[in-house]
Amino acid sequence: MTDGLAWGGVPLAQLAREHGTPLYVYDAAAIAGQIAALRDALGDHVDLYYSVKANPNPAVVRVCVDHGAGCEIASAAEYERARAAGCAPDRIMFAGPGKGEDELAHVIARGIGQIHVESDDEIATVGAIARRADRDVDVAIRVNPRSAAAGGAMRMGGKPAAFGIDEERLAEAVALVGAQARLALAGLHQFAGTQILDARVLVAQWRHAVSLGAQLAALTGTAPRSIDVGGGLGIPYFANERPLDLATVRTELRALIASMPAAVAGSRLVVEPGRFLVGPSGVYVTRVRAVKVSRGTKFVIVDGGMHHHLAASGNLGQVLKRDYPVVNASRVDDDRREHVTVVGCLCTPLDTLARDAQLAPPQPGDLVAILQSGAYGLTASPTGFLSHPMPAEVLVDHGKARLIRARGTFATPLVPLP
Repeated sequence: MTDGLAWGGVPLAQLAREHGTPLYVYDAAAIAGQIAALRDALGDHVDLYYSVKANPNPAVVRVCVDHGAGCEIASAAEYERARAAGCAPDRIMFAGPGKGEDELAHVIARGIGQIHVESDDEIATVGAIARRADRDVDVAIRVNPRSAAAGGAMRMGGKPAAFGIDEERLAEAVALVGAQARLALAGLHQFAGTQILDARVLVAQWRHAVSLGAQLAALTGTAPRSIDVGGGLGIPYFANERPLDLATVRTELRALIASMPAAVAGSRLVVEPGRFLVGPSGVYVTRVRAVKVSRGTKFVIVDGGMHHHLAASGNLGQVLKRDYPVVNASRVDDDRREHVTVVGCLCTPLDTLARDAQLAPPQPGDLVAILQSGAYGLTASPTGFLSHPMPAEVLVDHGKARLIRARGTFATPLVPLP
């Protein structure tokens, strides 16, 4: 058996020998390629921010920052990861419906580009912290848009939601921000949906955000400095899905920019993708422990599972559970295929990583690779379930692999018993 599938020019078998399995591997060149392709489609009128929640490993964040992206964060811990990755404070935006006072005080004291306020109470809280800190703070109003602007695999707006302030209350929100002496209303933020693969749906949402920006300009008499049109750019995970058509994004966006109302002609658009930038860069590598047949179904039992990759198991918001792309990384030259179910090592039937996989005949010791795993993999998974060790994470850059998270051990650090 050869070394099989390589990632970023490095055989996964080599990385598995060096770092054990399960294992996440990310290709820096793939991230850079996604950023370059998206920048080409967006042009010069749009700023690019990386949504850190997609993959908060500082080494991954640094690749994005090194290629010119700002950072969109949703916690003070993500703020620190962005700063550790070299992101300047004024290139960080803080969104999220339930920011803690301690988190807000933390980022205000250290410097922050914008805080995206999402409720009346949060406007008052940010204003009070800014007064105590004796600092002026730029804020953007996050708007929960009307239903016509919503879309995507997970709708983030257009219905009652914890996210943002309802579009019909925009004037009230503007007045509340204006009443806070140390707050400056710098922009507007709309995030209407996630995992969007239809370019026209995506740009239609952006068009609605621009119209909201024009409403904001009419209310304040000043063009907003920025209009954050959100993220939501999707990547293909499942059979029959096609990649987002960036050529159509480019064409539709050019038309949008050309038709922007004069009131917002000077406003910068902001796009904040996460999974689009890092999702294709990642692979989750797990080793086959056993192969068995039960009542006609062949099960491939691996040493990983949903505790490391909840999304691949279908338990992260999927109603109809479908398989991520999965391959037998040890037998890439074998054209034979067997219909198998890939399951993890946890004591629950939910721990199923692929239900309808067609793999080269797997054997104990083979490596099974789940592709499209650079986003919402480890960071979105119940890593404490059954107390298995954390997997290692490795970044491959220019053919060289670097450990960016050490593999955990069986010893879990706990407070000693009395």
